[in-house]
Amino acid sequence: MELDALFEDSCARDWETVDGEETAAVRFAVIGLGWFTKGRALPALEASDRCEPTVMVSSTTEKADRVAADTDGAVDGIDYDEFHDGVARDEYDAVYICTPNALHLEYVETAAAYGKHVLCEKPMERDSERARELVEACEAAGVELMVAYRMHTEPAVRRARELVESGFVGEPMEVRGDMSQRLLDRINPDPDQWRLDEGLAGGGALFDIGIYPLNTARFLLDADPVAVTGRTASTHDAFDDVDETVSFMLEFPDEVYASCYASHNARQSSGITVTGTEGQVRVEPAFFQDQSRTLHVSRGDSRSSITLEKVDQMLEEFDYFADRVRGDAPMHPDGEHGLIDMVTMEAVYESAADREWVSTDRT
Repeated sequence: MELDALFEDSCARDWETVDGEETAAVRFAVIGLGWFTKGRALPALEASDRCEPTVMVSSTTEKADRVAADTDGAVDGIDYDEFHDGVARDEYDAVYICTPNALHLEYVETAAAYGKHVLCEKPMERDSERARELVEACEAAGVELMVAYRMHTEPAVRRARELVESGFVGEPMEVRGDMSQRLLDRINPDPDQWRLDEGLAGGGALFDIGIYPLNTARFLLDADPVAVTGRTASTHDAFDDVDETVSFMLEFPDEVYASCYASHNARQSSGITVTGTEGQVRVEPAFFQDQSRTLHVSRGDSRSSITLEKVDQMLEEFDYFADRVRGDAPMHPDGEHGLIDMVTMEAVYESAADREWVSTDRT
C-alpha cells in the first residue's frame, strides 16, 4: 500500500453510502443528560446535517426542559416515565441512550416497542444476560441497533485497520493497547458516583475504559478473542466495589495475542499498536476525544508519523448511524458485536478470580 495515497485524504468519510443532503435528518430522543451527553453528544448532534436532537429525556421534566431550551432543534423535554408512556413519540425516529449501564435495557425495550432505532452507549449493559435481552428486543421489533464504539469511525483507527488489512505489517502477531485516567481527579470527584457502583456499572476500569483497547483490537484485527486471562486491582477506597485497574491478555485465532491495560487511577494515556511479521502500526494518542491522533508506521528500516486532522468523534458516529438508518448498508457495530465484548469482559473477571485462562465461547 502506498502511504501517500492512504494519507492524502485521511479523514474522508469512506463509510458514506447516502447523500446526507438528499435524505431527511434522523431525529433523536436523547436519554440521559449527564456531563457526557451535554458536553459531547448534544454539540455533535447540533452540528450535524444528518441528525437532529428533538427530544430531551431526563429524571425530571424540569431538567429536560432546561436542556431542551439550550439545544438547537429540541422541541420537547420529558422525564423517564413520560418516555415509557410514549409522550412525544412522534417527535423522534431514534434514541441515543447514555444512562448508567444497568438502565440501558429498559429504555431500549421501550424504544423498540415504539419502532424507534437505537444507538446505545457502551458497554451495552451491566452483564451479558441483560445485553442479550437488549439485542433480542431490537431484533423482535425489527429496529436497528448500534453500539456506540466511536473508534470504528475514527479516521486514524480506520487508516490503521486498512494498513493491517493490506498486509503492510505482514501477518499480525501482537496487539498492545492501553487507556488510563484519574477518574476522581479528571471526571468526577464524587466517590458515590454510578461508575463506582457495581450494581449500576457492572464493572470498573474494564467496563468503562478497558473496553476501548479490547474492542479496538478486535476492530483492527477483524477477529474475536477465543480465550482471555486477566488480573484486577484496587488501591483507593472509592474502588471497593469495582476494579480500579485491570490488565488482561486476549488470545485470537492463529495464535495472535493482545495485551491490554486500563486504570482509573493512573495518568491520562492511551495508545494501540499492531505488530506484524513485517512492520508495525500504532495510534497514539488513541482514545481521548480532545487530542489529535498520530499514526506511527514502520516497515523494515522505514518509519513515518503523521498527525491527522482532529475530527469530532461523536459527530462521525452520529452521522454514520444516520447514514445506515437512511440507507441500505448493514449497521455495524451491531448488538451481536457488542455482546462479544460483554462476554469477554465477564471472562476477564472470571479469570482474575480463578487465576487461569478462560474460554470466551458461551454457546
